[in-house]
Amino acid sequence: MIEIMSKSHIYKLKVFVEDVDFGRVFYSRYLQYIERARTELIYEKFGLTLTQLMNEHDIMFVVRTCNIKYIKSAVFEDNLSVETTVLKKTNVRLNLLQEVKRDAEILVSAEVELAVVDRSGSIKKLTKDFFAKI
Repeated sequence: MIEIMSKSHIYKLKVFVEDVDFGRVFYSRYLQYIERARTELIYEKFGLTLTQLMNEHDIMFVVRTCNIKYIKSAVFEDNLSVETTVLKKTNVRLNLLQEVKRDAEILVSAEVELAVVDRSGSIKKLTKDFFAKI
């Protein structure tokens, strides 16, 4: 069962020549796109950079699992968006749906589970304040 917990976050980008191989976006670039979108989501939700989150609050979000489905390729100069939706959250995990889109067309869909850890890599619970912001 998928229960959407919050509004979606939209990250917009343009495909550059460095992103393509044989005219199509190289598959690993989509992982970079969704990583950038998660970074921007965290900044928007918390008002902190990843460095500030780590240095000031000893919190890091690390990918535990990523299940990605490639549906259709993007091409050079496409304008894309990455829509990130929080599906489920606990004090120690976030489950996200991330979709790379060209207009309304879904090109790539990824289900990503993030674990919350401290700088030593140990599981860390989010405070009530941080949990409420997600």
